[in-house]
Amino acid sequence: MKKYLYPSLIVVFCCLAAAIFIFKKPAVRTPELKERHADLSVGKEWLNTKAAIQGLLAKLRTNPDDQKSRLLLAQAYMQEARVTGDHPYYDGAAVQLLDVVLKAEPDNFEALCCKASLSLTQHHFAQGLGLAQQAQQLNPNSGFVYGLLTDANVEMGHYEEAVKMADKMNTLRPDLPAYARVSYLREIYGDVPGAIEAMSYAVKAGYIGLEQTEWTRVALGHLYEVSGDTARARNTFRMALAARPGYAYALAGLGRLAAAQKDYATAIKLHQQARAMVKDYAFSDELTDLYRLNGQPAEAQKMAKESIEMLAGAAQEADDNEQLGHYVDRELAYAYLKTNELDKALEHAKIEYDRRPDNIDVNETVAWVLYKRGDYAEAQKYMQVARRTGSKNPALLCRAGLLLTKVGKTAEGQRLIESALKTAPYLNPELEAEGKKLLAAR
Repeated sequence: MKKYLYPSLIVVFCCLAAAIFIFKKPAVRTPELKERHADLSVGKEWLNTKAAIQGLLAKLRTNPDDQKSRLLLAQAYMQEARVTGDHPYYDGAAVQLLDVVLKAEPDNFEALCCKASLSLTQHHFAQGLGLAQQAQQLNPNSGFVYGLLTDANVEMGHYEEAVKMADKMNTLRPDLPAYARVSYLREIYGDVPGAIEAMSYAVKAGYIGLEQTEWTRVALGHLYEVSGDTARARNTFRMALAARPGYAYALAGLGRLAAAQKDYATAIKLHQQARAMVKDYAFSDELTDLYRLNGQPAEAQKMAKESIEMLAGAAQEADDNEQLGHYVDRELAYAYLKTNELDKALEHAKIEYDRRPDNIDVNETVAWVLYKRGDYAEAQKYMQVARRTGSKNPALLCRAGLLLTKVGKTAEGQRLIESALKTAPYLNPELEAEGKKLLAAR
């Protein structure tokens, strides 16, 4: 009997081992923090950030079911993406963490808000709107969720709904994010002085030196740019740099102002510094124009190709994974215009239009691509939608004016071009040159 007992015990043991292996809860891999580089690694903020994140990682190693720490880690990684510009890594890490939290706690309000915010960051605007609406059902008294609903409705082109959401946000909690949303909406509706006023309140409501505050201050500086007040714009960017040394977006702002004075060498240097600090396509895109203006066509072409490669990589990631990856088709449309690849520019402009046909910026993009292709009548249809909120953005007005002259409305077009060039001709050197050429030919 014993000679049959041992083989039976071995079989039972093997079955038990296999069952443990099969049904064992798989360990959740937690994304790690990456080291910062250059000036971003200097200062107390990074030391505090690193210590806080390492503490959260330690808690999760001790207790993998600690969803509160996992949520805090996701929020920390979302902020790290803003600071470093490394959205591909940190956005992916945050989504991974949030998905674990929401699987365990499907009605976790904060996790839903974070997931909505990430969707908006990656230009998945319809998805972000849906998640924010889901969160609103759980907590209709949160100012934060109305900020998300404001942003999502703006990006989808639902501007009247965005105004309602911003009003609710300011009623519940008037603070930096709330004032900033009011500013954005006022700008969209053509009230630039009102936008400046609201953004000034936003800056005053923040803590000096924090990334969110200095981002807002840079936004205020850009509003001064748009209104033609370069002196105040310059002062505002310098204040941001004093509060947060090496801040990439303030450096780029000063670079644009240097370009406005045709000091292209300084503008290039400042944009190069910004690009070395933070991974942002916008810096490469602006460098493309600056190299061209500075008589460096080879460098301009190289930078244009680099911009397209950055954007195409993000677009491919989004195509491969609808839940994660940055939609950048509008940006790609403009990038391909700079390399004169008009078919590709139109392809990507139409892809973005199919996602959000009511957004004024998207309609402006389609209109401008069609203008470049010489399809003026079709372009005018989209430009009319782009101007429906009364925005006074000088680049929009100049494009609209150029287009009007092509469809026979010469006097109206010339008035728009003159207004744009009088306000801020430096915002787009290509438009400035084309507008001045047309006006000189009268």
